Amino acid sequence: MRVTVLFLASVLCICGSAFAQDWDLYTSNEDGFKLDFPGAPKMTQTTFKSEYGADLPAHVYTATKGAEKYSLTVVDYREAPRLLDEKAKLTCPKDYPDERSCGLTNAGRGYWKEDMAGAVLWATYGFLQRNAKLTHLAFAWQDLVAGHELQLLNPDQSRTFAFISMHTDRLYILEGTVPRGFPPPVLFQQSMGYVDKNGNGMRYQSIYSDMYAEHPDVFPGQPKLTGQGRGGGAGAPANGR
Repeated sequence: MRVTVLFLASVLCICGSAFAQDWDLYTSNEDGFKLDFPGAPKMTQTTFKSEYGADLPAHVYTATKGAEKYSLTVVDYREAPRLLDEKAKLTCPKDYPDERSCGLTNAGRGYWKEDMAGAVLWATYGFLQRNAKLTHLAFAWQDLVAGHELQLLNPDQSRTFAFISMHTDRLYILEGTVPRGFPPPVLFQQSMGYVDKNGNGMRYQSIYSDMYAEHPDVFPGQPKLTGQGRGGGAGAPANGR
């Protein structure tokens, strides 16, 4: 009996060691994240086009484990305000009557506020354009950073699990695809975390929203009531007239 127990303990130890060798915590100080990958991921550079047409720099981290595929795309939105403002100035004549059609707000600036606030939704929309069946879509958070959680059933019956978030003006698109009958990539999806420029983990006391946290002048925590509202830009007078 003692020999059997020792043998089983040895097997469990070996299996645990093998699993630990398959999955490693990868940290990028530059892109501000930490995430478990099945081995060191390969990083490539690309360009991501935002909803309002800004060409933004992005890094794609990919790794595979047999037929399983894992990736994280990090899009840097920090230059979006400058890029969209410059685009608006180049494409719109002064005092152009139709400001929205050429990318200006009434304040004469590019639509970077809408672009950044809608970045998670824009990336989610990209998944919905795929040749796949959406089986799950929900609000979620990883490490208390808010985002969208998706599941797709692909034509070959493989399944894709995704999580999309925005943190410190960076868009994170996490995606794991496993063959039919394989368990979901829970370890990959739930290991998502965020780090500062020194690689230190960042943990919040409540759910984090990028635009409220990083742009309080644009999205104040508690907006003031200006009237009863009739739609459009300005609030209605308090008496409704």
